[in-house]
Amino acid sequence: MTRFLIRRLGQAIIVILGVILIVFLLTKLGPPNALARSAIGPRATPAEIAHFNQVNGLNLPIWDQVYRYVERVVVHLNLGYSYQLGQGVREVIAQRLPRTVSLVLVSTTVALIVAIPLGILQVVRRNKPVDYVATGLSFFFYAMPSFLLGTLLILYFALDLKWFPVAPPYNSSFWTIFADPRAFVLPVITLAAITVAAFSRYMRSSMMDAMAEDYVRTARAKGASSKRVLYGHALRNALIPIITLVGLTLPAIVSGALITETVFNYPGMGLLTVNAATNHDVNTVLGTTLVVTIATIIGSLLADILYAVADPRIRLGSA
Repeated sequence: MTRFLIRRLGQAIIVILGVILIVFLLTKLGPPNALARSAIGPRATPAEIAHFNQVNGLNLPIWDQVYRYVERVVVHLNLGYSYQLGQGVREVIAQRLPRTVSLVLVSTTVALIVAIPLGILQVVRRNKPVDYVATGLSFFFYAMPSFLLGTLLILYFALDLKWFPVAPPYNSSFWTIFADPRAFVLPVITLAAITVAAFSRYMRSSMMDAMAEDYVRTARAKGASSKRVLYGHALRNALIPIITLVGLTLPAIVSGALITETVFNYPGMGLLTVNAATNHDVNTVLGTTLVVTIATIIGSLLADILYAVADPRIRLGSA
């Protein structure tokens, strides 16, 4: 187990370093002097741009810039300065990241709570009207863009029925979603609906595969009840692929949070990224991209670890 964890951790570190390098190279693919113009303004003179590049080391050879950027990010955790917001990117992200984490955490939890029983129900009622209706709804919500679903929820439940607020409080924190859940019902539904559609389909498929295994037939031959076979034998093994699925779908959930936050004007990482891109705040866009990517890698690493804990065959196979 220790060797497995060390190997996975080493792979994660290598990927993170690669992401940092790619993020740096993205700054070189944009328009010339984009960082200088975002800091000084679109009317910056060539002399002002040259002075800015000299002060910030942007006129150095590319390998020297790479070394400085990696050292700044890895050693000092310095993501640069947001000239539009007037503060460091790390401080801005520290304010916004907990809000997105709470939204993604609650939405993913709701999605799992709904999707797992739904997938089991579809297996129990396989090829019956309940299965067909659930399958149709899954395809419907899986194909629906999150911005369209969020807009429809706002129009009907917020503006017409006035059951929920149009947007959560702008000065919300990590705990606001738990203290004032009514304000977050629509964003959570918007983000969870697509995830429920995907998870329920995978749960149905995984449960069907588990029900066809030899140990299920053996349990039935020994006289085990249907409930014991379903929940005591098949369900535990069917949940193992879902653990990996959560880690693999984390990028899609986070990208969905970006759109959802924009629709509901929720002050998280998604809205921060959209506003930064609109205002040509290069450092903030790169900082949020780097942080979200690293969070995704960490989520995948945790999924691998939980998968190995749940299924010892993974560790034996890797050894």
